[in-house]
Amino acid sequence: MPATEKSILSRLYIVAGGLVLFAGAVLFKLVSIQIVEGDKYIALAETRTTKMFTIAPNRGNLYSDDGSLLATSVSKYNIHFDAVTVSEKDFKENVKPLSDALGKLFGKESSYYQQKLRKAREHKNRYALIARNLDYSDYMAVKEFPLFNKGPFKGGIVVEQKTKREHPLGKIAERSVGYERVDENGYRTRVGMEGAFSEYLSGVEGKRLKQKIAKNQWKPIGYDNIVEPKDGYDVYSTIDINIQDIAHHALLKQLEQYKADHGTVIVMETKSGEVKAISNLGRTSEGKYYERLNYAIGESHEPGSTFKLVNLVAALEDKVVDTSTVVDTEKGRWKIYNHYVRDSKYGGYGKISVAKAFEVSSNTAFAKIIHNGYKENPEKYVNRLMSMNVHKKLGLPIKGEGEPVLRYPGDKGWSGLSLAQMAYGYEVSMTPLQTLTFYNAIANNGEMVKPRLIKEVKEWDKTVKKFEKEVINPAICSQETVKKVQQILKNVIEKEHATGHGMYSKNFSMAGKTGTTQTNYTSKDRSKYEYISSFAGYFPADNPKYSCIVVIHRPDKSVGIYGADVAGPVFKTVAQKIYATSPLTDEVDVKDILIASAEDSYQDYYNKVQKKYNEVPNVKGMSGMDAVAILENLGIEVEVKGNGRVKRQSISKGTDIKKVKKIVLELI
Repeated sequence: MPATEKSILSRLYIVAGGLVLFAGAVLFKLVSIQIVEGDKYIALAETRTTKMFTIAPNRGNLYSDDGSLLATSVSKYNIHFDAVTVSEKDFKENVKPLSDALGKLFGKESSYYQQKLRKAREHKNRYALIARNLDYSDYMAVKEFPLFNKGPFKGGIVVEQKTKREHPLGKIAERSVGYERVDENGYRTRVGMEGAFSEYLSGVEGKRLKQKIAKNQWKPIGYDNIVEPKDGYDVYSTIDINIQDIAHHALLKQLEQYKADHGTVIVMETKSGEVKAISNLGRTSEGKYYERLNYAIGESHEPGSTFKLVNLVAALEDKVVDTSTVVDTEKGRWKIYNHYVRDSKYGGYGKISVAKAFEVSSNTAFAKIIHNGYKENPEKYVNRLMSMNVHKKLGLPIKGEGEPVLRYPGDKGWSGLSLAQMAYGYEVSMTPLQTLTFYNAIANNGEMVKPRLIKEVKEWDKTVKKFEKEVINPAICSQETVKKVQQILKNVIEKEHATGHGMYSKNFSMAGKTGTTQTNYTSKDRSKYEYISSFAGYFPADNPKYSCIVVIHRPDKSVGIYGADVAGPVFKTVAQKIYATSPLTDEVDVKDILIASAEDSYQDYYNKVQKKYNEVPNVKGMSGMDAVAILENLGIEVEVKGNGRVKRQSISKGTDIKKVKKIVLELI
């Protein structure tokens, strides 16, 4: 055989051998994939076409103290159509009946849905949107429509369930009710009671299998979940929706009148520490107000003259002064080093007792009391304040509590002026709720209780956890001091010379202290000064049921700045209307309170015509809440339609009450 032929034949053998080896390798790999690694690749293929998704559970409901809903989870359903799984015969037979049913339910022409369904069929759309955000009853109705009643495979119906959080009270107490949000990175933002008690409200996630379809969309497989989500527990708060409504509208009215930047109102039950109302309203650039931030809990600021109560208690406890001790107000100006302390009254108050100095809110008197009483031992003063817990946070479950500021001698910022400044509420800082907690302790005969927003956690009718009263300090001071300052706080409103006398009413009693704090006071330009107006106190004065604080920031200086004028009326309105709707003592005449709490436009009518309360009053134009309170206290059953103010009443004014059992009010 020639050499050339041998060479060619050798090459053929090599090529053939290589092909045999390659074929063997391919065969080996196929066997390996099918037998050895088959499960791995099957699982990989399935993950590319199916995927397990988590299902958010329904959050538990958040209730007010009487069981009214503050926040609830509502299931919403999106209906899609898989045009590929439906047979040609079923589609032709049912497309018109299905379109007729959809059109009737959603108020559209049948042709609209026929076109949508046929287009989905033509384009082999496996996830065509038919309806969005259906409630449960509409979802159940759609499931029974022609074609859809055949189920997800034969009928092509694809159901996507989502949960939406709703607040029945709308914007009222929105910030205190709060929310929990999760961003795309899984970071959770928790605000208010919703955030603070999320561990109870959240529930346990479920699992749902979905199939990947065109355009990277995922379609749920079947009706049922792989793992059903477990709903969260229900949380019962201490909020009283009637008192909350009163506080919200009283604050809103005053903010609008004084064109203030923002404000807050808190109402707390004296003995238990239960917060019955907490309203926070901030101003938009358009001059509207909404629940912007939780100022009540989060905003720490210099309290001004409301802090004089803390100083009065400290001075009495340490025997620095007694209530009858005489102090010279120095014609309203007292110089300490190179600084002048000034009273709001030009010329001062002369020589007055410590009790009267508090009642008229003399800065010079209190600066002298605290500076002269503690200048040799300022540590004693700060230690006394610390013993009353004013330097500590309340430790609330709601995030964002503001930090109180109480400097100690030697700390940065402490100076020779500090005692005098702290005496009337500067160089210290507290949140409104921290200040209210101190006033509440005085109302509660010295026992300081922790403010509480939650009563209990329940699963249906079973209590999971109960939140009891917590005592911060069983006695912030002696009973002797408590009784003295209780009387002085009462005098602030009852005495004609006192700063709060404009709030006085013979129909019900209140006690408290006004406060007007100057801000931006380091500026040499007095036009840049701003003010914080406040009033803190409790009611009734002799057997307190509720404590309350009102703080309003940056009222329009051309309208008014003083605590008695700006914040005081809100406190009075809240007290009046709580008295009117739920009398707090046997001595209070409800009918007198109703007259006192009526708007000015109805005052003459009540005074002249309704003294004997034998006729139906005219409640047109009143807020629904006020109208219901007045009519029900007159023994008339009331049915309310709508929200807002009274537009119509079914029984005309002047009708004999004895002939009336029920009245219908239409509100707008």
